[in-house]
Amino acid sequence: MAEGGTRRGSVLPGFGLSMGFTLTYLGLIVLIPLSTILLKTATLTWGQFWDTVTAPRTLAAYRLSFYASFMAALINAVFGLLVAWVLERYDFPGKRLVDGLVDLPFALPTAVAGIVLTTFYAGNGWIGQYLEPRGIKVAYTPLGIVVALTFIGLPFVVRTVQPVLRDLDIQVEGAAASLGASRLQTFLRVILPEILPATLTGFTLAFARALGEYGSVIFIAGNMPMRSEITPLLIMTKLEQFDYAGATAIALVFLLASFGLLLVINAMALRQRASQPAA
Repeated sequence: MAEGGTRRGSVLPGFGLSMGFTLTYLGLIVLIPLSTILLKTATLTWGQFWDTVTAPRTLAAYRLSFYASFMAALINAVFGLLVAWVLERYDFPGKRLVDGLVDLPFALPTAVAGIVLTTFYAGNGWIGQYLEPRGIKVAYTPLGIVVALTFIGLPFVVRTVQPVLRDLDIQVEGAAASLGASRLQTFLRVILPEILPATLTGFTLAFARALGEYGSVIFIAGNMPMRSEITPLLIMTKLEQFDYAGATAIALVFLLASFGLLLVINAMALRQRASQPAA
């Protein structure tokens, strides 16, 4: 075994070369852009920074962004699992079409998705015209934000859970049934422990994607400060007002809070995976 953990005679680059390319790439794509946020925010005094990031409008945007992203990711964790289950366990006419539609949010420009969702859920839209008379207003409310974030986050859960379901031995479920387990018991004790880590991973990906979403939300949200204004929109508003330091200050706090939450969720997924018995 060669130094750095690589095998002698390998046609692949050695550890030193690979690590050098990796660090250079991450530096150019990730670290340098993030460092500019710190440098621009550093031009503010502590008082100016604190006033910016704790302003009522900023706090309202933070709360809405995290709440809507969490709810959308939670909805996708439940229904994305259901979609993945149907696609992997059943054959039905149009299955390939449904499977392709799952990836539509990946291919569809987010601004187009926002316009389409607004058209559907507005008061005179195809769906909204039936919801609003019943007191359910979707467009231009926080509920519309959750709908948009659910739309763009669904593929992350489905595509993360599908490979796990595909590799899950169906005979184990049959064995559980033959031993007298009900369908609910089979799901909770046999299937769920196997797919829970993948579901948590999909939840994390959907949550992270929703936190930074902008294009699909601005059309359906209404963008009313203190009510339906998300953090990315507030940052864009600051930039349009040439308040670059204020925009980077809000972005920095949002980034740190998002990173902290993602670390917690990933730690939960790793702990769940580590608690599973070895195959």
